[in-house]
Amino acid sequence: MVIVLKRQALRILAMIGEYVSLVIDVFSAAIKRPPAWELIREQLYHIGVMSLSVVAITGFTTGFVLAAQSFYQLGEKGLAGVTGVMVGKSMITELGPILTAFMVTGRVGSSMCAQLSTMRVTEQIDALKSMAVNPNSYLVAPRFIAGIFMIPLLTLFSITMGIFGGYLIAVYLFHMSPVTYFDPMRVHITLFDVASGMIKAFIFGVLLVTVCCYKGMKASGGAAGVGRSTTQSVVTSYILILVSDFLLTMALNMIHQEMKGL
Repeated sequence: MVIVLKRQALRILAMIGEYVSLVIDVFSAAIKRPPAWELIREQLYHIGVMSLSVVAITGFTTGFVLAAQSFYQLGEKGLAGVTGVMVGKSMITELGPILTAFMVTGRVGSSMCAQLSTMRVTEQIDALKSMAVNPNSYLVAPRFIAGIFMIPLLTLFSITMGIFGGYLIAVYLFHMSPVTYFDPMRVHITLFDVASGMIKAFIFGVLLVTVCCYKGMKASGGAAGVGRSTTQSVVTSYILILVSDFLLTMALNMIHQEMKGL
């Protein structure tokens, strides 16, 4: 039992070391020798434009649910007027970044991992190395650069759609005044809330792209290995996104409290 635990611990430590090494190499490649614009443009389209529909639907329907729940729960206590604040604050600080990251992981991250896994098991990555081409620079860096730019933008789009969806439900279903829906947002939603959401979106983008690419680059075992790596990449990304969301929430709010105390 002890031997098995030691082996598992060593395997996890080795995996973490390989992942950190890949992230450092990709950062270095993206800064020192940026990939060709054509490679980045292709990934910007694949990650950003092709994800607009699923992000829009997710944000829109989430706004519906938030508005309905807020109105029914708060209306009983005479607080229906804060429905807009509940929708806006929830979308900006938590649900917008989280749900966007989840949708992009499921649609784009799994695709990245499957592509790189296939290239790994068919020895295309080894062929790149034999031609003195750095696979991290050629394959991972364009995806990384596109991800850290597009995922915050997709998050903003999701937040906007969520607030608009909540507006439609509050105004046209519950007959709330548009002024009552939007005016409290100006008071209760601050720049810190927006900054928190964007910081989370950026971190989630780094995590999901690098984890999915790492799993793809380390795939082995033929077709079964491709499926296994793809599944592991999505599950690992989801777990890391949730854990990092909690840590970021705690850290950002502690910093905010310290700044308010100065």
